[in-house]
Amino acid sequence: MINPYHIVENSIHIAWDYLEATDELGDPEEASQLLLNEIQSMVRGGETRPLMLSNRAIVAYKKYRHRLALVS
Repeated sequence: MINPYHIVENSIHIAWDYLEATDELGDPEEASQLLLNEIQSMVRGGETRPLMLSNRAIVAYKKYRHRLALVS
């Protein structure tokens, strides 16, 4: 059986490493919360592929940061 905690952990790790490597991470606390919320929501919806989860979380995080930049 697939352990959802490992799926979430692996997905966050993939997304975090990507954002860090591309210098798009921003505030670590804010990033971790947004990535966690996005990934948990998708896991609850039935998605279990870590790469899909991390990619969608990255896109959501980038959109969030873009909106912040527009407001600032």
